[in-house]
Amino acid sequence: MRKIGILGLVGVFALVLAGCGGGDGPHTVVIQSLSDQPVDGDIGFTAPATFSISQADVTRNVLYGIDSGGTEFRAFLDFPLNGSNGGGVVPLSAVIVSADIEVFVNNVSFSTSVPTLLDLVPFPATGLTSADFDSAPLLTRSLFDIRTLDINNFVRIDVTSLMREAQRLGLRDLQLRFLLDLVAPSGLVQLDDGVAGSAPLLTVEYR
Repeated sequence: MRKIGILGLVGVFALVLAGCGGGDGPHTVVIQSLSDQPVDGDIGFTAPATFSISQADVTRNVLYGIDSGGTEFRAFLDFPLNGSNGGGVVPLSAVIVSADIEVFVNNVSFSTSVPTLLDLVPFPATGLTSADFDSAPLLTRSLFDIRTLDINNFVRIDVTSLMREAQRLGLRDLQLRFLLDLVAPSGLVQLDDGVAGSAPLLTVEYR
């Protein structure tokens, strides 16, 4: 379950936390922001050269993995860091303490456990293109699994390393790509990207 409630459709939370020692240490700020649904989406690739692009504001979900027909999907989520979607702001001068995202798993198919990679990768806010399917990542998070046991539940994913790299590069969006690890023969995950209560949520703590 989500640690912090969402305010309306915006999903923003900001709190100044005193450091250890009754306020003598450095203060930290926690912000929350939903992903930018009109920018989110997924890309399907069917060999030898067919791409299909879906935007989350139409489908209300994003897919990644391989379906029964052999089409591979990769999912893309965009989290603005400058408050442009009504979410919290992470200043470029901030030092990242921690960051995570929470996603709601609608379904897991064709495998009981789907080994997943998560890339920090830039993609256009104006709409995904076929080039984004296999573009070079700026950084990749270590492998983790999404399981059938996660269906109809929130899953928290640590993205601290990706957030720190985005901050180091001065990026104003944390843009993430979900993909099936290439060693896995199958597995398809559907993540909810609909109403605010179950849409992808970023939480960042910084000082």
